[in-house]
Amino acid sequence: GRAGVLDFLLVDGNRMPKDLPVPARTVVKGDATCSCIAAASCIAKVTRDRLMLELDKQYPQYGFAQHKGYGVPAHMEAIRTHGPSAVHRRSFEPIKSMTGWSREEMLRQERGE
Repeated sequence: GRAGVLDFLLVDGNRMPKDLPVPARTVVKGDATCSCIAAASCIAKVTRDRLMLELDKQYPQYGFAQHKGYGVPAHMEAIRTHGPSAVHRRSFEPIKSMTGWSREEMLRQERGE
């Protein structure tokens, strides 16, 4: 394809996301067998770590700089103590139970119902 135009996706794993904009193929253990997936994985991890350092400045009580958002005991305790922040994903536990989040309710709100 032309430079900068997405024409095919390689998806790490065995689950194909729905509604992709171009043809795609799943690659089981793609980060170990495909150099472009491995490179994308490295870029994603570095980007996530940098984002977590920035979020740590905004929300120091959660310790994002240390655990990078993983559900380690210190992170879980911070959520229990301070409640979820604006950046915690509502679709993951324990945030889901704490907030009563549901996909159906989110879709209703997006539709303005």
